[in-house]
Amino acid sequence: MKKLLITLIAAILLVACGQSQDMPITEFTAGKLEKGAVLVDVRTPEEFGEGHLEGALNIDWFSTEFDTQWASFDKDKPVYVYCKVGGRSAKAQEKLKAMGFSHVVNLTGGYDAYLAAGKN
Repeated sequence: MKKLLITLIAAILLVACGQSQDMPITEFTAGKLEKGAVLVDVRTPEEFGEGHLEGALNIDWFSTEFDTQWASFDKDKPVYVYCKVGGRSAKAQEKLKAMGFSHVVNLTGGYDAYLAAGKN
């Protein structure tokens, strides 16, 4: 019985951990956006103004209205998030999943990696 319980707990943890979806930002292209998907830059408006991925919306992770700005989005449509280097977008990914969004992809490496790869 103890082995069964341990196996069950391990399986649950593997499934839960496996739900985090990441993609290197250098592999992202606008063509990868499924119909209805949204691309969101979670940096500050000032950072966003200095450059961003084409088609990205800006929803500032630090804004006190971060949660409420997502109210009109379809929680069943894919969401791609990125920031400067990946810390804020990872937090935003977890927050969105906790809010009920079913498909949130963190574009790892952030905008700095995108620029370093000459993608601008």
